[in-house]
Amino acid sequence: MAHYNLPTPVSEADIRKLRINDTVTLQNTLFGIRDATQIHLFDKGRKTRFDLNGHAVIHTAPNVRKVPVSEGFPAGYQPICIGTTTSDRMERFTHPLMTQNGVRMIVGKGGMREGSAAAFQEIGGVYLAIIGGTAALETTWIEQIEDVDMDDLNPESLWRFKIKDFGPLLVAMDSHGGSIYQEVKSDVARNKEAVLKSLGIPS
Repeated sequence: MAHYNLPTPVSEADIRKLRINDTVTLQNTLFGIRDATQIHLFDKGRKTRFDLNGHAVIHTAPNVRKVPVSEGFPAGYQPICIGTTTSDRMERFTHPLMTQNGVRMIVGKGGMREGSAAAFQEIGGVYLAIIGGTAALETTWIEQIEDVDMDDLNPESLWRFKIKDFGPLLVAMDSHGGSIYQEVKSDVARNKEAVLKSLGIPS
């Protein structure tokens, strides 16, 4: 296990170094994205003016307050609470996010499935897990909402956050086929079989 401090954007080589159970702290920029954002991008053909190439996205729909545009709030939004939502239901968007927009890292909770694992392995990407219920802490890692695109979808807009020391995050799925979620499933299956055998029950 190793810890990596990664300024974004990152290269494919940066990503290929990461293995499950490593930890990562992100610096510079993180993009917030959620269901509606991706439905509009990939099902409805909308384009974003943001360059996501080599960047990380976080599955979120932040709680924000609209404020006058100023040096401290260049997008006209103040972050109130920026938590992370469950990733699984956004599984089908991983491949197009990576191939069409160049995203290399997805930050979320709960894990993703086989399609995402295959995309990470083929293209070079990782899933970075964050512990659920830590929204208040996550918000302190976001210095500013720098910009927002597709704002008609608020709060599921595409957000550009300026971040500092965002993490540590756990590498839960890597570009080598590793997945802590698959490991847990395999352990559960083995333990179940052993318990059934000890009880004399056919599996």
